[in-house]
Amino acid sequence: MDDTKTSVDTKEHPDSEVQKYRVITLKEWQDNWVNHKIGFHQAEGHQLLRKHLDTFLKGESGLRVFFPLCGKAVEMKWFADLGHSVVGVEISELGIREFFMEQNLTYSEEPITEIPGAKVFKSSSGNILLYCCNIFDLPRANVGKFDRIWDRGAFVAVNPSDRGRYAGVMLSLLRKGFLYLMSVFSYDPTKYEGPPFYVPHSEIQALFGTKCNILCLEKVDALEKLNVGSDYFFEKLYLLTEK
Repeated sequence: MDDTKTSVDTKEHPDSEVQKYRVITLKEWQDNWVNHKIGFHQAEGHQLLRKHLDTFLKGESGLRVFFPLCGKAVEMKWFADLGHSVVGVEISELGIREFFMEQNLTYSEEPITEIPGAKVFKSSSGNILLYCCNIFDLPRANVGKFDRIWDRGAFVAVNPSDRGRYAGVMLSLLRKGFLYLMSVFSYDPTKYEGPPFYVPHSEIQALFGTKCNILCLEKVDALEKLNVGSDYFFEKLYLLTEK
């Protein structure tokens, strides 16, 4: 698989803070699942991840891989089938149940005692563990540390005002020698309100740069994927590694 590295395009929209106070509630996210408004789901899996999978896994086995805001991402099954241990967090119980159903996986469920009202779903094979709760509550469940994070559609989905908290949670979950793969979007935020929200390179640098080396692996035109008002829409794949 091609792991060609490209230089990062740091050009940013002058109105990059126009979405600063935009808020999507947890209920709205849950309603999206109920109403099948899940355009963010990629039934065939994420092609940029597939392309850079060797760079991400580095040939290592038995990794713990974390999926923030996992939805029913098919890549969770990819990693489990490769022998890795997968942990995800998702606010929608429906999304989690659909994952197990669509992947033909049997599972058990039980309440999370540390988080009132939350549940954890575990595949019968034991290598997929999905927490149904607010991602900011997750650290209380003592989920441990991770070798890898695959952040597809998570950092771009949390409310812009919560990005600092979100970055803090992610950094707290990383083991030494980690690799953190993150997909973000670049477009005209004055023409599309999100989500997915516009994420400038400077914000990734500000939130993760003290602890991580930040490399843009690839930038691709994604305008055809989403029906948005912006006349350009790019997806950027970042690789964050330990400093």
